[in-house]
Amino acid sequence: MIIGRPKSGGGEVVASRASILRGVARAGGNPRRLQSAVPVAKKARTGRFNARGRGAKIAATFPRHSGWSIQPGTGLRIRSRRVMVKARIVKLAGKAKAVSAHLSYLERDGVTRDGEPGRLYSTFTDEADRQAFIERGAGDRHQFRFILSPEDGAAYQDLQPFTRDVMAQMERDLRTTLDWVAVDHHDTGHPHVHVVLRGVTEDGKTLNIAGDYIAHGIRHRASEIVTRDLGPQTEREVEQQLGREVEAERFTRLDRALIERDQGGLVDLRMEQASDAFGRSYHQLLIARARQLERMGLAERKEPLQWALSPDTETTLRAMGERGDIIKTLHRAMTDARMERSPSHYAIHDRSQQAPPIIGRVIARGMADEIGDRRYLIIDGIDGRSHYVDIGEADGSFRKGSVVRLSNVSTDPRAMDRTVAEIAAAHGGRYSVDIHLLHDRQAIQPFAERHVRRLEAIRRATGGVEREPDGTWIIAPDHLDRVSAYEEQRARRQPVLAETLSPVPLHRQIEAEAPTWLDRQIAGEDRSAPADYGFGREVRDALTLRRQWLLQQDLATMEAEGVVARATMLATLRRRELNRIAGQLSAELGLRYAETAPGQQIDGKLVRPVDLQSGRYALIEKSREFTLVPWRPVLERAIGKEVSGIMREGRPIDWTIGRSRGLGI
Repeated sequence: MIIGRPKSGGGEVVASRASILRGVARAGGNPRRLQSAVPVAKKARTGRFNARGRGAKIAATFPRHSGWSIQPGTGLRIRSRRVMVKARIVKLAGKAKAVSAHLSYLERDGVTRDGEPGRLYSTFTDEADRQAFIERGAGDRHQFRFILSPEDGAAYQDLQPFTRDVMAQMERDLRTTLDWVAVDHHDTGHPHVHVVLRGVTEDGKTLNIAGDYIAHGIRHRASEIVTRDLGPQTEREVEQQLGREVEAERFTRLDRALIERDQGGLVDLRMEQASDAFGRSYHQLLIARARQLERMGLAERKEPLQWALSPDTETTLRAMGERGDIIKTLHRAMTDARMERSPSHYAIHDRSQQAPPIIGRVIARGMADEIGDRRYLIIDGIDGRSHYVDIGEADGSFRKGSVVRLSNVSTDPRAMDRTVAEIAAAHGGRYSVDIHLLHDRQAIQPFAERHVRRLEAIRRATGGVEREPDGTWIIAPDHLDRVSAYEEQRARRQPVLAETLSPVPLHRQIEAEAPTWLDRQIAGEDRSAPADYGFGREVRDALTLRRQWLLQQDLATMEAEGVVARATMLATLRRRELNRIAGQLSAELGLRYAETAPGQQIDGKLVRPVDLQSGRYALIEKSREFTLVPWRPVLERAIGKEVSGIMREGRPIDWTIGRSRGLGI
């Protein structure tokens, strides 16, 4: 998506339309339903959203394809060298943390030729200051991310001069200096450059780049520079590259050519009248690729040199290529961790399949989409398998060695969604707190308000429900289907629920003076069945050693069926850990520690989270004392604020932040 701003000429109508829709949204209505009824200024069709951005005029002069020409003096047929360019525009509202995480990922270990961490560089420095770049862009509306991947990138000893030349040419084309940082990556088979560009011009205005320049101009300029540096590409080089694609288990240029030749469901490769040796060689490569697709079950030979391609040929080959890349990532991660795991035990998580949760230790983490914000985890599972899991846009800051559980996110409507649908069906398709309390005499207002917060979240995300000015909600007969669509949308962004079972590695749990994941296994609270090999074997051995330690501490007894944990084991260990950490915090803060009991009111200032072996706690400070209570993710935005709630046995605290409630869901 290209970000642009409408210019004058019809602007008054557009502005009026926008103000109408904003007013509808503020009143709780669904602006999506009114868009067709609001007049829109007619504008010329450009084919691209931001055709008027910087670089539009010069992009229109560039050829869309690199043609062949004759090299003077040699008579060889030559063409420009190719560069693949990926681009993304990222809206930055409230995403400073995500930007920092993205840059940290680009600087991760093992991306240089020598296996060292990547280093940010820019126009005039080989070691750019990441934090300074983030701070300069704190108020930017958007950011551009590019990947520049020269087809012959391996021929460069250093990609920095190439990158600087490309960015300097972009400055000339866009008529402004650019604020950017870049990192070279050599950890894949194709050396490439990641560029992060601030969305501002040299005079501080918003930088809008024309869509055609992003789609074609950058690639054209990069191709010019590579061709200048390495010389033009000859027919022989192209023939060698295409020859390597014949048996590739991914979608290739040869596949694209075969699909383009498909006429009426048939690809006819009977002898063509090629005018030169390269044309004849290329024709033979197409035949060889068609035969390879036949062996892969993606093509069927009908007549000599005639094939019918499977309708799923491109989709299947792209999936095979992606799977191959993932297997390489898995293998590299296990090798780097010095873990011997058979490739036959590699597993790629598929959220579309119903499968039990994945439990194991974190081996590696990274970006599933290098230009976006999707992340992955590699897990050494207790089932003895090595798992690659796409966790979407979820926070991927899990410590290496920590033990986690990853479960598929459900897209089914919740119980409160069914309650709303039931109440609305009985009251003419309308729902409100008052209607809820009238319908269910046993319900209390805070309970009904949770349903309203749920409806508001759905309205903001999808417009699937409508709120009237008096606070009454209009609930459609297909409300549950709309809720499922909302949950599916969320699941695409975050396909798994990731829980940290233990923030510390397995070996540190064996003699820990704290309740551990191993203890919950022994007590039967979090029972699983570890395999007898791989990480499962390590868990079995650790459980044996932990049981021996518990016996020594008189926290377990030896019975006929084996070691049995005492009923008070977990509570005793939790108290020991809290008292030990509380003593350290008391000395640091100069305050007395007050233990909180179920039913007790909690009031104070939320200072920060505190990570213990048993989990994360919230440090809440009062005038003369402080307390520690279990952490909830919703408290992240309440740090530094006054909070209050009631400690309840076996239930999360429903927090009040200042005067406003709303963090209970």
